Amino acid sequence: MLSTDQSSGRFRLLLPLGLTALAGFALLRSALLAHNWGDVDADLGIGTLARLYGTGALYDLAFLAYAAVPLVLYLMLVPQRLYRSRWQRPLAYGLCFALLYGLLFVLAAEWVFWSEFGARFNFIAVDYLVYSDEVLGNIRESYPIGWLLGGLGLLALALLWALRRPIGRALDGDSSGKVRLLTGCALLLLPVAAYLALDQRPGQAFDNQYLNELAEDGPYQFFHAFRDAQLNYAQFYIQHDDEAVSAELRRQVQQPNQTFLTPSGYDLSRHVDNRDRGPEQRLNVMMIVVESLSAKYLGVYGMTDADATDLTPNLDRLAGQSLWLSKLYATGTRTVRGLESLTLSVPPTPGESIIKRPHNGGLFSLGQLFAARGYDSTFLYGGYGYFDNMNDFFGKNGFRIVDRADMTAPEIAFANVWGVADESLFGRAMREADADFAHSRPFFQLVMTTSNHRPYSYPDGRIDIPSKTGRNGAVKYTDWAIGDLLEKAHQKPWFKDTLFVIVADHCAGSDGRTALPVDRYHIPLFIYSPAHVQPQRIERLVAQIDVAPTLLGLLNWSYNSRFFGKDILHMTDSDERALLSNYQHLGLLDHQRLVVLSPGFKASALAPPGAAHARPLAVDDPGLDPALALFQGAARVDSGHLGLWQGQPQNAATRPAGLP
Repeated sequence: MLSTDQSSGRFRLLLPLGLTALAGFALLRSALLAHNWGDVDADLGIGTLARLYGTGALYDLAFLAYAAVPLVLYLMLVPQRLYRSRWQRPLAYGLCFALLYGLLFVLAAEWVFWSEFGARFNFIAVDYLVYSDEVLGNIRESYPIGWLLGGLGLLALALLWALRRPIGRALDGDSSGKVRLLTGCALLLLPVAAYLALDQRPGQAFDNQYLNELAEDGPYQFFHAFRDAQLNYAQFYIQHDDEAVSAELRRQVQQPNQTFLTPSGYDLSRHVDNRDRGPEQRLNVMMIVVESLSAKYLGVYGMTDADATDLTPNLDRLAGQSLWLSKLYATGTRTVRGLESLTLSVPPTPGESIIKRPHNGGLFSLGQLFAARGYDSTFLYGGYGYFDNMNDFFGKNGFRIVDRADMTAPEIAFANVWGVADESLFGRAMREADADFAHSRPFFQLVMTTSNHRPYSYPDGRIDIPSKTGRNGAVKYTDWAIGDLLEKAHQKPWFKDTLFVIVADHCAGSDGRTALPVDRYHIPLFIYSPAHVQPQRIERLVAQIDVAPTLLGLLNWSYNSRFFGKDILHMTDSDERALLSNYQHLGLLDHQRLVVLSPGFKASALAPPGAAHARPLAVDDPGLDPALALFQGAARVDSGHLGLWQGQPQNAATRPAGLP
């Protein structure tokens, strides 16, 4: 006969483990709130805190309902005879230790992820799970992983000891098979109820983006991101009439030297005529895309890091010798977003970058345009190009691939888990250029660096900041490597006929008070060629998607285009704008305000753009028209039904019939 205490059942095991998990999530939420207190409103009141922790606890419970399913099944299905056997107790304690260790590991991982990205787990965390070799290697090289894992193990043992009595009582108890079945089925309904009753994330419950992130549960968001890596624009975002939106889009992309090749609709095929600038130039192009180079790290931008001095002497000097676009903004927060913008000249769309999506080949791209004119279009990457699907994308869109797998040991001066040192990558780029020059073939190189990335390691003796001491050192090393490249390239016979384009893929961080903090998207761009480019500082507000048409304009190329971007040198004051995004929010920035489109058919505006609080916009607000033209238009083209990015519009190298 079971006692009353025993008859309460083995499911009591869930109570101490669940309460410990809730306490752990609450402590993490409190620690993150304290860590970012300066970025949260100073007048944070009791009501707001109660709503924050209440919402957070609700999503924590939803995650625990899912996470408890295996344990509930075990407790429900194991017969009483086996549950009371000698091996059950050590097995149960071992299982409890594993669960507590897993909880602590998740809490520590969330802290590290927040430190890097200023957010709870999202699509980036999903990517990091998929590319585990790079990520685990990065963690090993950045943190004392053995000590951390050992410390978590000791803490898990301490928690297990503290919970030994309630766990023991649960292991001593039992219930009849019928009670176990009914209780287990009731508990298994909880994740179903969470799925039906809760939105996939708390949404924009607060004006402050940090509070929205804190209200979430990281593991819950991780599985949501794993399941829904793409967002269907039509399902989640404001839309207006296609005829009006496409007409507005055409007005936004057209410039005086362009003629549309189709009468209406989302097909942006148009002829770009640059003959008035002079004869077409077949110059080489080396586009260096620098990992995570925020404008704020450069001296010419007034370097805002008080702990750093003179990080970028080479780039600062280059600014005065180049066509310097000083108000360029990245379209996204990941490398693939930057590469997408630079090669396809397309606004960001919700979810993953086009680079990582299926059916991403044969697109109208910068690589295809150069290849059509006989250039050797090459994508050079310091890491392994399978990461983020880069080799697949570039290989199907006009580029030859050279990545770490193609480099021999003597070529590599230094490497970490993310890739070879920038100097080694630049050395290979120059050897590729030498080979093209020897065969009288012009080249277009897109060179993607990796050194300015955690663990921030690089060869010794290059700069006065020791390796692996932080991003400042990585920035200074990258600057040194670019200076070394240009010095060596100056001795090459192809130097005088080469344009060097130096641009960042995105900023070093994207966290801020708002969904799209404008200052976290500001990146540098220098176009350097002493024989062909007059030094000039251009202060127009421009987007990453404008780089490709501007580059082709500098070459005086006339071509047929489907780009969404504009030639900056043909811009007027009314053309100025930038595009910002993360995985969910899409923003159009001008000098007066930032308009943001969000899931749930929401729109808001920040005026001025750096304001801490957004003003909601009605669905029919005419101020939405420019943003909808670009983002709804890009989504329509991206849908695949129109196929308007596929291939070349007529012949990319010649004028259409009937044009002079």
